Amino acid sequence: MKILLTNDDGIEAEGLKHLVEWAKTLGEVTVFAPKFQQSAMSHSIQIHSDGFEVKRSGIFGDIEAYSVDSTPADCVRVAVLGMKKQFDLALSGINNGPNLGGDIHYSGTVAACFEAALLGIRAMAVSAAFNSLENAVKNLDRAYREIMARRMLEFSEIVNVNFPEKGEEILVTKMGPAIYTDSFEFLPGDLVKPHLVSLYRGTSDLTLDTDAVMTGHISLTPLRCDLTEHAAYDILTKKVG
Repeated sequence: MKILLTNDDGIEAEGLKHLVEWAKTLGEVTVFAPKFQQSAMSHSIQIHSDGFEVKRSGIFGDIEAYSVDSTPADCVRVAVLGMKKQFDLALSGINNGPNLGGDIHYSGTVAACFEAALLGIRAMAVSAAFNSLENAVKNLDRAYREIMARRMLEFSEIVNVNFPEKGEEILVTKMGPAIYTDSFEFLPGDLVKPHLVSLYRGTSDLTLDTDAVMTGHISLTPLRCDLTEHAAYDILTKKVG
């Protein structure tokens, strides 16, 4: 199996190193990862620049790896559209911090998987608790085996995997609401500084990724690229009379 690895924390991130070591047990690994931190860049790509650097890196020893001075989505695009490489699976992570609920719209980690899926590659986004990779590394293989046993990547283009700081029970979940927002501090010199604010209020609906992870469960959430509101489409296109 040929596996593409990327992330949004940058090619030197500890989480990516762990993911590379684990992915090597599954197949042939190739890394295309951002040169610098690209968190919360969502699905952005560069189309108006004069070009961006894509440079071979020896950071993972004999693993073929490239540092890409752009976004996670561009990492996938360069690998597949630029270098014409073919992959059976894309892995993105291990992210420093969860990617849950409505907040995944901002995630560069998950966006890389959406880009892979748009290019016909099944994908897994992997995220851990802030500054705590231990539980993710410990249970990554268990989560993958569960995904394979349930054939989730046959039914879904993307599986979004989130590990709590502690807890090993695995749940299949739906995307919940956002668990973070921002307050904005207005500073001298026309500057505005965002401050992260938690929206989680101790709820425990274990069908939702947000509540599952916040209460100590490993969450597997199937995602898709199609953003069509199908119920509305069916109503709007239904012939009347």
